[in-house]
Amino acid sequence: MKEKTSAEAAPQGVEPDNVVGEVKDLKKADAALEFLRQGGDVPPMEKEDEGRLKRKVDFRVVPLLLACYLLQYLDKTLINYANVMGLKDDTNISGDQYSQLAMIFYVSYLAFEFPHGWGMQRFPTGKYIGVMVTLWGLVLASTSACNSWAGLVVTRVLLGVFEAAVAPSLILITSMWYKRDEQPPRFGIWYLGTGLGTICGSLISFGFQHFEGQRFQSWQIMFLVVGLITVAVGITVILMLPDNPMSARFLSRKEKVWAIERLRSNQTGVENKHFKWPQFVACFTDPQTYFLSLITLLSNIPNGFVSSFQAIVIKGFGYTSKETALLSIPSGAISVVSILLATTVAGRYNQRGLNIVCLLITGIIGAALMAFLPADNKAGKLIGNYMTNCFGASLPLLYSWVGANFAGHTKKVTMNATLLISFCLGNIVGPLTFTEDSAPAYIPAKIAMIVSCSAAVVLTVMLRYYYVWENRRRDKLVSERSMSHVADVEFADRTDRENMDFRYTL
Repeated sequence: MKEKTSAEAAPQGVEPDNVVGEVKDLKKADAALEFLRQGGDVPPMEKEDEGRLKRKVDFRVVPLLLACYLLQYLDKTLINYANVMGLKDDTNISGDQYSQLAMIFYVSYLAFEFPHGWGMQRFPTGKYIGVMVTLWGLVLASTSACNSWAGLVVTRVLLGVFEAAVAPSLILITSMWYKRDEQPPRFGIWYLGTGLGTICGSLISFGFQHFEGQRFQSWQIMFLVVGLITVAVGITVILMLPDNPMSARFLSRKEKVWAIERLRSNQTGVENKHFKWPQFVACFTDPQTYFLSLITLLSNIPNGFVSSFQAIVIKGFGYTSKETALLSIPSGAISVVSILLATTVAGRYNQRGLNIVCLLITGIIGAALMAFLPADNKAGKLIGNYMTNCFGASLPLLYSWVGANFAGHTKKVTMNATLLISFCLGNIVGPLTFTEDSAPAYIPAKIAMIVSCSAAVVLTVMLRYYYVWENRRRDKLVSERSMSHVADVEFADRTDRENMDFRYTL
């Protein structure tokens, strides 16, 4: 089949790659381009100016993203701590029903990924995520009133519906503020919410276990207090988080232009509010979509253990509920350290894939220690338990890969939703491997972790090789055809497959 020339492949309103020109159709281009063309003299940005601008954005945007992700992780895993505080007995549910609660959350989470993708593109992104945080905070607080299986199911479903907006929103927001080499550390900072959420959850659980009341159980008070804190954070996000660089009230006009111009090298644009069906289809004809989806699915099968069963497994080693809460704290610390180390190295050396492989191999070793060490080797099994927290540290690198390697706003939003659907599928499969019959050792679940993440390692190596091959192919094609750069193509809202200036990060 004859390959289309650059001129044939170019979408309407955009100049082909072998012609030097400008993007004419602003309606189809990125919103940032229209802002840049509104005029006004802006001096060139010096290195010192860029440093001050980054610090300004870091202090305003990143803490809010961290707060959102910390609370979404803490709030969905509170049931893990509530279970060892007596929730199962107080609500008269079985072990299998508890496992189903972990699964139900991710089913509703999965179902609402594409609706949230449409909502994030249609409505102001910062306000959208703030509203979702507020709503799930209200749901969490209402969990304190649940006294039956049915009530818990309803709150878990609604929690999944509203929390489904978090990760894709944060991926989108991070990619609209930072260069590609700056993104992994920022993804890592807000993804620290998983480790910090584990630490906070452990301490909160330990503290509330000392509460003894006549009318309310300790786990009920815990849900109510944390839910109200989440509502307060959601309102703060609505008021404080900018929707994009163009509307950021904490930046001057000059700083807004600088914030946009420094993103030209990303080739991924900032924002476009028009849903484009060709880009939606293009997402599912791109090989990297399937590689990333499978890697995410397989590497998140262990997440069911880490988020919903880790406390139960630790308690199964022979510890009390209070000791279990305290012994869960190192899990969060290991998660924090592995996330910071991996994302920092990935940003500095442009090596997301190799870092993912290292994290998964570490987690595989941990799962093997838990599965195959003698039952009386509690210390070794506990160390293996802690090592499995490295599995989750691969997710911000996968988020970062999507943020850096998918261009075209609709395609990017679609891939964000697809990635989170894969994340949900992994988290749905994971709890199913924890059957009541295999308790308390859960050997089948631990073997499932080893097998699934070994497959994810192989696919990650294959994807990295694909990116290397594709970048070389493009370099050769541009050289052979003497293609010239198109002015403003960075903000033309073209996909990574359409823009021959685009190169994939590794």
